[in-house]
Amino acid sequence: MPHPLSRWIGLAGSVLLAVAAFLGGALPHGDLRPTPVSIWQGPNGPLIIGAWLVGTALLGWAWWSLRDRVPSTRWVLVTIALWLLPMLVIPALGSRDAYAYACQGASYNAGINPYEQGVSTLPCPWLDTISYIWRDTPAPYGPLFVMISGAIVAATGSLLGSVALFRALAVVGVALTAVSLPVLARRCGVPPQRALWLALACPLVPVHVIGGAHNDALMVGFLTAGLAVVAARPGRPLPLLGGGLLLGLAAAVKVTALVVVPFAALAAIVGPYRIRALVRDGGWVVGGALAALAGATVAAGLGLGFISGLEQGGLVVAWSSPPTAVGQTVGYLALIFGAHVDALPVTRGIGMAVLAVLLLWLWWRARHREPFWHAGLALTAVVALAPLFHPWYWTWPLAVLAATARRTGWFALVALVSSFLVLADGTGLPRWTKMPGAPLMTLLVIVVAVWLVRSARADRQPAPVNRGECAGE
Repeated sequence: MPHPLSRWIGLAGSVLLAVAAFLGGALPHGDLRPTPVSIWQGPNGPLIIGAWLVGTALLGWAWWSLRDRVPSTRWVLVTIALWLLPMLVIPALGSRDAYAYACQGASYNAGINPYEQGVSTLPCPWLDTISYIWRDTPAPYGPLFVMISGAIVAATGSLLGSVALFRALAVVGVALTAVSLPVLARRCGVPPQRALWLALACPLVPVHVIGGAHNDALMVGFLTAGLAVVAARPGRPLPLLGGGLLLGLAAAVKVTALVVVPFAALAAIVGPYRIRALVRDGGWVVGGALAALAGATVAAGLGLGFISGLEQGGLVVAWSSPPTAVGQTVGYLALIFGAHVDALPVTRGIGMAVLAVLLLWLWWRARHREPFWHAGLALTAVVALAPLFHPWYWTWPLAVLAATARRTGWFALVALVSSFLVLADGTGLPRWTKMPGAPLMTLLVIVVAVWLVRSARADRQPAPVNRGECAGE
């Protein structure tokens, strides 16, 4: 496909998605309990679903067709900007999270700890815009983002104004990622234009990150900036401290960003791995990250409640989370024999245990290999083994993998499929397609697990690290 044609096909897709957002997006007073059938039967239902489906398909096609052959960094940045433009002026698309951000900010401004009480306690003036399931649950976000939410609500005093500023904040996160990724990509021997295209032209970015105004954009922006600083200045105390501070700010938006800090500490080392070198160089990164997170926690005055807030992911049951899909499948198999089994607590618990072991193994393996590539794999493991998966979560590993990986097909395919999992109004299709979704995901889990075990057995010997090239398989 010619490059100019791809650009305009993607823009056409973005415009169609904007139409879907105005007709049936996550509107403030829309249906809070929609189903795919009710959307289809509602006003403009076929047009809404058609515009969403065709728009996402056009964006996905344009992105996928050029994933390994974009012409230049300038061309990529201009194309991304064009695709994002329609998303800047639409109602919330694909999620009601921005309304929850506003209510949590209002709660914080009123002196209520959003880590201890849900937004219904205030009550929030915009409570009727939030899905019922999230009204009484604590906030899962870091202290920095809670303070930002409070500041935005105080500055605007309105729901629409707050959503507009949350979207502007997402644009800032995307811009920070765009500045940082080329630095990380060059350090890892990856073409910068390819890294930018994979990470920021992906349909997940215009549709969910910008259209949905998600705080994931800010987290990824800080995360990639921190990694870029570490990549550019290994062995230099002050830059490493600065990189650690940026990573800590990412964790203060979403605490899961802490996963990359141990890998960044390895990347900070000059020369071969030694414990003394890890303490000498990596200590600056770890210290900076912990200092930034601790500073934000103290400034917010809310304690460590953001850690317990992560447990709220278990409220949603959808096969897009592999541990959840396995639990659903076990329950379906038990029904064949007349038994009623709730296997979700067990399979999700196993998923968390596997995640802990896998993260340790990845870090141990990264001592003599490519730390940034393994940081991307660690984020992949976090997203894959969590009890809840939202499509925009995939932007976390996508940004790091785009700048560190030689082979792009597998994570690009996940991003492409994920783009179709949520309708324009935020209705998650996995909740309504448990069969055959859960069994198929379970089969995929088995295949991936077998492949990982075989790969681990075949790759026992440590490989020498080339600090100038960290691209992974």
